[in-house]
Amino acid sequence: MGLEKLVVGDTLDFTDVVVDYPATDGWTLKYRLIPKFSTPAQAPITLVATTLNVTDYRIQAAPGLTETWTPGLYSWARWVEKVGARQTLDPLTPFLELLADPSTTAQGYDPRTPARIALDAINAALATHGSQAHILEYTIGNRSMKFNAQADLLAMRASLAAEVWREDAASKMAQGLPNPRQIRIRTARA
Repeated sequence: MGLEKLVVGDTLDFTDVVVDYPATDGWTLKYRLIPKFSTPAQAPITLVATTLNVTDYRIQAAPGLTETWTPGLYSWARWVEKVGARQTLDPLTPFLELLADPSTTAQGYDPRTPARIALDAINAALATHGSQAHILEYTIGNRSMKFNAQADLLAMRASLAAEVWREDAASKMAQGLPNPRQIRIRTARA
């Protein structure tokens, strides 16, 4: 796809060359964007290319269509098909990040993922808890407050930190940076 980011509400317009499956032989190129998130709900998005010339296809989506898409991280697949045949070209490859439309974003918009928001909240709770670690529960009048044990917060933090790390790794790979999960070793002859 070559496209790494798109602001929802912007025009999607790019060309793709598929030499082995020309439109003149009856092939149609299709893309499918699959959300990497489950909430808010977003159905996969299928795009059908038009023929630009013999081996070039044009993929387009008008602003009225892209504005209905939910911002977030998507993987994508690409294939060609014709009557009685189909050939997958790229099965669920790197990511496309759909960004919120700044012209319609409301005051108070938070671009962080739900995992990042929860991790930041737990870090703030741990910072507060550290200075008041001796208080687990208190009552003032008819109101009472009971805090989670620090061990529970640390366990939740570890889980959320791993999820945020995976999101950051996916974002880096979408930007063309190396996969941080891979360890590379360089050896040289003496």
